[in-house]
Amino acid sequence: MLIWDALCHLSAIGSETMPSMKTRVLLTLSATILSAACGMLAGNQLARAIGIRVTESRLDQYATSIVSDWEASSSELRTVLNAMAVSNHRACGGKEIAYFRGLIFESDYLKDAGRMRDGTIQCSAALGPFAPAAAQSTPDFVQQDGASIYRSLPQYRDQKGKALSSDQTVLTLQLGDFFVAFTPYSRMHLQAAPMHYTETAIDSPTQKAGQLLGDSPQLSLAILANEGMVRLGDSLYGTHCSIRYFNCVTAYASIPEVLQSNRTKFISCIALCGLGGGLAGLLLSLLYRRNKSIEQQLRRAIRRDKLRLVYQPLVDLKTKRIVGAESLVRWTPEDGTPVGPDVFVRIAEERGFVGEITQLVLRHAIREFGETLRNQPSFRLSINVAAADLVDPAFLPMLDQVLKKAAVPATSLAIEITEGSTARREGAIETIRSLRQRGHSVHIDDFGTGYSSLAYLHELSVDAIKIDRSFTQAIGTDAVMVGILPQILSMAEALNLAVIAEGIETSIQAEYFATADRGVVAQGWLFGRPAPADAFLKLLVEDAKKSLALTDPHSRAVALSTSAA
Repeated sequence: MLIWDALCHLSAIGSETMPSMKTRVLLTLSATILSAACGMLAGNQLARAIGIRVTESRLDQYATSIVSDWEASSSELRTVLNAMAVSNHRACGGKEIAYFRGLIFESDYLKDAGRMRDGTIQCSAALGPFAPAAAQSTPDFVQQDGASIYRSLPQYRDQKGKALSSDQTVLTLQLGDFFVAFTPYSRMHLQAAPMHYTETAIDSPTQKAGQLLGDSPQLSLAILANEGMVRLGDSLYGTHCSIRYFNCVTAYASIPEVLQSNRTKFISCIALCGLGGGLAGLLLSLLYRRNKSIEQQLRRAIRRDKLRLVYQPLVDLKTKRIVGAESLVRWTPEDGTPVGPDVFVRIAEERGFVGEITQLVLRHAIREFGETLRNQPSFRLSINVAAADLVDPAFLPMLDQVLKKAAVPATSLAIEITEGSTARREGAIETIRSLRQRGHSVHIDDFGTGYSSLAYLHELSVDAIKIDRSFTQAIGTDAVMVGILPQILSMAEALNLAVIAEGIETSIQAEYFATADRGVVAQGWLFGRPAPADAFLKLLVEDAKKSLALTDPHSRAVALSTSAA
């Protein structure tokens, strides 16, 4: 501000003592220098931020690739061990040793294979039928399948009895009476500095973690044994864990080293930002115009009826029948690049015309599904409603008019609202009460992501909750959210609420909800992706035929005879 005030002061003086042309030149020059300085400062911060972000991505990829290599090699090692276990040759005999050597020759990372008992090698392909006597060794780690891992057994140390360097560490994997010794780096694409890594293994019986391979950074187990990206001081640490073999890889790098290794790019970025500092205002203007352009395109699309709907099936997990559908709005702007509803609906909400989208969606849905809703009273169509609609006095009359014109009963249409849309409690509760009095079902969408409590749900008096997909995706993992699911189901049962589980993509997730005491309706890619109305109606017809074949004896007999033929 002081600099700007001084510039303005100079301008005022200049306007009195110099021609206007010189004043403009002085202001332009001063503004250019100031903008360039700001641009260089911004460039410095930008280059640093980009360097950190790129490094985080590289660390994640690095850790993931090592874990992937480890899982692939571990799987193949177990295949070799299984092949050794079915050997019908005499134990430690010449033929068995030759058999072991053949397995080694077929691998590019195996160093040895043989028999092992009580932590002592009996014989191997490299050591021969009579392995040198050595003290009994204790496994460094034991994995869940009972496999034991040893780090640099005495037989695989150098002639002076010292452990080999870290990049030549020989690991020994024992399963039963057989073992394989290998150097895992033959399949790992290790990177040069400033990228480093360390591998941590978890002992299954004790659940204690320890270093397996790589460097030895002084880090807490909270970083070494847990997925995620962490920044400590000037260092970045990215950890990726294997869910099959209980080992984690932490890739790390020093930010100063990263920036130094990319010094040329770093300086270039600062220079370019300095040169582009004078264009910052123009860029902001273009961005603002682009945002306004999206809004105007969306308004035109609504006026021209260019938004379209797709429908995703809702399936009763007990009967496996399609019992409903959720309508989902889609929009492709004039440039041909689709924009997600989370973006354009938010723009419409901010600009105050989201009610027009709701009206368009309702009109399209009733037109495309009107006949189905009239002929199948048990089928229910779900419509998403925005927060602004709940307090819009024109919403309920519009809804009544559309349904009356199409002769569709209110019981056939479910209204979905998000937890956040009920923040304006008084208006929301009144609208929900009116909707239910008309016969509509009201569902709380994305349940669990907001702030609905037991008392709050009771006050809202809704009919069903839709469990957010983040809870569904947690099934089968160690995520904390899995432990919350039984509480949500119990809450729904206590309040006599129907339950819809969204985001179901696997049979494991479906089976979890199918075993619930309370019937659950499922929605997700496992049962069908969002599809246009004509494709969905064909799916509905096929579902009805399939159900008829299972319930009608004659149809079932025809189906069975056709299947036998």
